[in-house]
Amino acid sequence: MPIPTTTMLLAREANYSGQGRFSSADCSHVLGRYLPVNSPGQIDRMNSEAYVSQFSVDGSLLVAGFQGSRIRIYNVDNGWKVEKDINAQSLRWTITDTALSPDQRHLVYSSLTPLVHIVNVRTGMTDSRANITEIHEHLDFSVDGDRDSFNIFSIKFSTDGRELVAGGSDDSIYVYDLEANKLAMRLIAHTDDVNTVSFADESGHVMFSGSDDNLCKVWDRRCFAESGKPAGFLEGHLEGITFIDSRGDGHYFISNSKDQTTKLWDIRRMSSTTKSRTPRTYYDWDYRWMDYPAEARNQKHPCDRSVATYRGHSVLRTLIRCYFSPTHSTGQKYIYTGSFDKCVYIYDVVTGAIAAKLAWHNDAIRDCSWHPYFPVLVSSSWDHVVARWEFPGSPADSPA
Repeated sequence: MPIPTTTMLLAREANYSGQGRFSSADCSHVLGRYLPVNSPGQIDRMNSEAYVSQFSVDGSLLVAGFQGSRIRIYNVDNGWKVEKDINAQSLRWTITDTALSPDQRHLVYSSLTPLVHIVNVRTGMTDSRANITEIHEHLDFSVDGDRDSFNIFSIKFSTDGRELVAGGSDDSIYVYDLEANKLAMRLIAHTDDVNTVSFADESGHVMFSGSDDNLCKVWDRRCFAESGKPAGFLEGHLEGITFIDSRGDGHYFISNSKDQTTKLWDIRRMSSTTKSRTPRTYYDWDYRWMDYPAEARNQKHPCDRSVATYRGHSVLRTLIRCYFSPTHSTGQKYIYTGSFDKCVYIYDVVTGAIAAKLAWHNDAIRDCSWHPYFPVLVSSSWDHVVARWEFPGSPADSPA
């Protein structure tokens, strides 16, 4: 049984460890029991669907992106007030992704177009209307200048902030050199839309990609420019990959899929080739407007290389995202994900059990984000609301 929190607090006060404080492992052991499950408060309500919600690395800022050309950056430490209200430029249908630079000075946003825009978020001006009150510089990811040629679904800064990596609807991964202000590389990486890209760790050398071809691939940037081939393949999903999140240790990552599962992967189990075709029964199934066939839920991939599979949530209509819980406050003992059924699901990584199911929204939850240090979780929904969930105790009850 877990050691009671009161016992650990008494030991800390008596300085049994000789350090005068909790270790990082102790902090995550205690805080990991306090899940952000309290009925949420509304951070903001807009007039269009919320697609993106992400805390900055230090938790001081929250970025939320909406279908209706708006991106808002909230100052978490200042009562969640709007620090930057961005009216996006050249938007097509919706904001598909946003990313803050490592120094939190610039934000990039993508849409269903090869153009990505970059904004200085530290100008001190709250109202940022594209090329009216502030410059939103466009970064052209198209190879031949055709700005209707493909869409960008996922975009990430490199760890040094000098490059952007993106996944597109033309089966490709793109690398953009920000210092040279030009496209540095296009790699035809999959045989269908590349919905998600992610770095394996802080080194930035190894990347993961996920596609509608049902495959997760591992790429080593130190050699793929010459070979054009992935370092390895990870099979197991029966439908397209909607999102990938890395554990940050260079080994493990998770993926959300249209087969209605999240899977945990260890790249040490990857193969150099794909072993078989993905078994399919429902060739005419389309997740954009159809429910997943009940008979297909029990189907298994014959060459599944995943470590674990998590079931319960639904991945329909949009590229729903999943994440590891924070290292500092939980020791990454949970996986959490949005869901089409209007809930946020929190799974225990080891047992696969649903540790919590957060129900409050009135429509699909595409994205969610757990504060890096506190038991606070933010969810963004198609009901136009960005909401904040907390541990159901007053600040005085907090174990911190």
